[in-house]
Amino acid sequence: MKLVKKLGLGDPSSKNQHFIDVKLKLICCRYWYLDLWDCHDMIFPFWRIYWNKNEGGELKFQEEVYKMDSDCLYIISPFTSFSTSFSKNHKYNSGIHVSGKNLGKFHDESKYEEKSLIHFFTHFKLGTPFDNVFPGIFKIKLSNHLKERLLYITERLRMENHDFKLTFNLKLQSFIKEVLSNIGSELWKTINIDQRVLTVIRYIETSVGEKLSNSELASIVNMAPNSFARLFKEEMNITLHSFIQNRKIAKACEIFEHTNETIESISFKLGFSDRYHFSRVFKSITGISPALYRSGRFT
Repeated sequence: MKLVKKLGLGDPSSKNQHFIDVKLKLICCRYWYLDLWDCHDMIFPFWRIYWNKNEGGELKFQEEVYKMDSDCLYIISPFTSFSTSFSKNHKYNSGIHVSGKNLGKFHDESKYEEKSLIHFFTHFKLGTPFDNVFPGIFKIKLSNHLKERLLYITERLRMENHDFKLTFNLKLQSFIKEVLSNIGSELWKTINIDQRVLTVIRYIETSVGEKLSNSELASIVNMAPNSFARLFKEEMNITLHSFIQNRKIAKACEIFEHTNETIESISFKLGFSDRYHFSRVFKSITGISPALYRSGRFT
């Protein structure tokens, strides 16, 4: 009988297998009617999936305008600067202005479809390095299978919008992963970045609250600071300093989502000199103040 080294793992084969670990973390998932959706130059550190049941929604990224189609999903990668609008009620050309409410089981959707935008969205993270892909908006055609999944999710959101059962969580995660699998390979090239850059990215993730210098980070992979800075920019298409700032603000957003910590406490925890410095950086990256982000008056 041939002995297999990995029987302790329950694997009868001696051949190694290599899997990519995707750490999906849900932030929110909602089904709303929107009367106003004038949001300009939004930049947030998480993934989004948008779907509108009816027409009138628009997304803008750089110079491209997406007229949102009910037969398509729209995936927005982290740190993408984009704008939204609802053509039937467009009022503002700057800032973030949203008016709407959750669709519940007692709402008649058909009545709202005439004057409002029926809007599904979910926000989530995928972990390192998948939250550091290139910015963009990706249009995905809804297959019949995805339509069935989406119908289940939106119907459940109308019934329950707070305490989700295990079945719903599993189906939502499965839906998100299936949608993401339809994105072209170009988006995922960060999984093949230089190992030295990946090592430093992982260090930044675990030390995001510290004041990190180029020389300190370069020493981790035994490189000169200038040489490593060039390598990082070539691999990630962003400067090392900007990347660190982005990750600090991403962490701040996560803390805002899950705790009631003060802005002062969060700024100190993330290594900023004071609240005002933190607020300046936060607004330069997201386009809004920490106080507005905490209020949740955006989608």
